[in-house]
Amino acid sequence: MSPSHAAPRTGAIISVLAAGGITVSLMQTLIVPLISSLPTLLHTTAANASWAITATLLAGAIAMPVAGRLGDLYGKRRVIVASALLLAIGSLVCAPANSLTPMVIGRSLQGLGMAVIPLGIAIMRDILPPQRLGSAIALMSSSLGVGGALGLPAAALVAQNLNWHALFWGSAGLGLLLCVLVLLIVPESRVTSPGRFDFVGAVGLSAGLVLLLLPISKGSDWGWTSGTTLGMFAASAAILLLWGWWELRSPAPLMDLRTSVRPQVLMTNLASVVIGFAMYAMSLITPQLLQLPAATGYGLGQSMVEAGLWMAPAGLVMMAISPLAARLSAVRGPKISLLLGTLVIASGYALALALMDSAWGVLIFSAVISAGIGFAYAAMPTLIMSAVPPTETAAANGLNSLMRAIGTSSASAVLGAVLGTMTVKLGPVTLPSEDGFRVGLFIGGGAALLAALVVLAVPGRRAGAHRLVDTPAGLDLVRAGA
Repeated sequence: MSPSHAAPRTGAIISVLAAGGITVSLMQTLIVPLISSLPTLLHTTAANASWAITATLLAGAIAMPVAGRLGDLYGKRRVIVASALLLAIGSLVCAPANSLTPMVIGRSLQGLGMAVIPLGIAIMRDILPPQRLGSAIALMSSSLGVGGALGLPAAALVAQNLNWHALFWGSAGLGLLLCVLVLLIVPESRVTSPGRFDFVGAVGLSAGLVLLLLPISKGSDWGWTSGTTLGMFAASAAILLLWGWWELRSPAPLMDLRTSVRPQVLMTNLASVVIGFAMYAMSLITPQLLQLPAATGYGLGQSMVEAGLWMAPAGLVMMAISPLAARLSAVRGPKISLLLGTLVIASGYALALALMDSAWGVLIFSAVISAGIGFAYAAMPTLIMSAVPPTETAAANGLNSLMRAIGTSSASAVLGAVLGTMTVKLGPVTLPSEDGFRVGLFIGGGAALLAALVVLAVPGRRAGAHRLVDTPAGLDLVRAGA
């Protein structure tokens, strides 16, 4: 895209890619209002119905690094369109479903759409003017939280007032609309990586991730010391070690592990795991706290729609904070933005301990935590991209997104165990106790403080403070002032 044509279209490109991020993140909360009804709707057991959620998680985790490499090799826009198309197809499979098998297949295909977010960030690096890049990446990163926060009340309203199948017909329409908009508005990047696709590496990574994330997600049901859980963890470790051996010897690896262990990349990815944990802890605690009966003495007695509306402002805060986060990263460096984000998240959890007894209090502390997440998510892609070549941008962002997914999966397992163990009886019903919520909040805040310590290990106070320049090889990163 020539400079003369870039300026008028920049705003439209950013808007379409950010809308794509919101669309795919909606798929994470799309099914939440149906969780309690799924066994009846799908004529199955509660344990089996949970696969409709687990399948999306697993597919998304696998898709992000694999699709990232495909984007680097064959064109990022092409893979974004393919990901959005798979999301639409998955929605069409789910829409008429009345049994478990098509629902799990469709939800898996929907999960593959999660690759849109790291690919969108990568293509922004390649095609946007330097002065717009920081704010655009921050907005794209915030789309994950925005979609998740807005999706809950929207999905609850649809499920409450229309047939539940309408949720999936609507998501199919959004996926197809995204395909059309990307084809019409977003140009293809000219930055590609030489080489071929590493099928052995893709299969090995996928197998290793499934065997890692599946017991994390289902361990509380299977038992953490059961043979199935421990066997899968052991198999995952063995496969991932073999995968690493293969990647280090492959002439065209799926993922350049030598680049991935550079201190700036490694420590940012480790911080992503812990920040993903801290983010998801809030997502697990707040809706339950809002919806528990007031008769418990600490539940706030809100309906699903009301709870979603109380949580929605948090997503809007993430979007509103993104330009400020980009400006801070430009002036002080993304490491400072990331560190500030972790400290704001921790302060939000501290506030939560004092404000958890009212819906307004929940709104305030969730907004503070979301502001911190906004700073952190805006900074992480910049730190990653400043340490990898342009030809590896999508794969590196895919790996970073995977690290966040591992963090959210771990939070689900840990907080699920805490809230499932620390319970009270209300009549015949067993509910998470107030102490369980407080312990969960302490864990979330502790994760944020741990993330701050990890960020301090990222090299240099201004690590990642760069500007983009045009070079004959494409858009490249050079150190500011060089």
